[in-house]
Amino acid sequence: MEWEKETYVISDEKDKIDLEKVHQLLSQTYWAKDRTLTTIRKSMKHSVVFGVYDKNQQIGFGRVVSDYTVFSWLLDVVIDPSYQGKEIGSWLVKCILNHPELKETKFALATKDAHAFYEKFNFETDTCMRRK
Repeated sequence: MEWEKETYVISDEKDKIDLEKVHQLLSQTYWAKDRTLTTIRKSMKHSVVFGVYDKNQQIGFGRVVSDYTVFSWLLDVVIDPSYQGKEIGSWLVKCILNHPELKETKFALATKDAHAFYEKFNFETDTCMRRK
């Protein structure tokens, strides 16, 4: 599936993903800075992935782990710093939340610093337990 807006395209086609670019983008984040290419490749294999492109150049990424029925976990939403501030990240999240195979599921995510961003999409802070 693809979505188009101005010169940008969002696609859920795994074959289009530039693994090196995803690694570069994630290496700039606090949550995935130490992930190897092998780890990223394996995590993508078991996820619905979303690439954001300006023409043919990948400028963003996001992924979802889901059972496609009840629950989806939103992860690794990242936009190239030179494209931030253009509402591309918001558009990416809207496309993910409205993806035909995912939109009926309950979404969750984890973040240390983007609460205000995700609150725009009706995410709320709740008590969540995790295993160490």
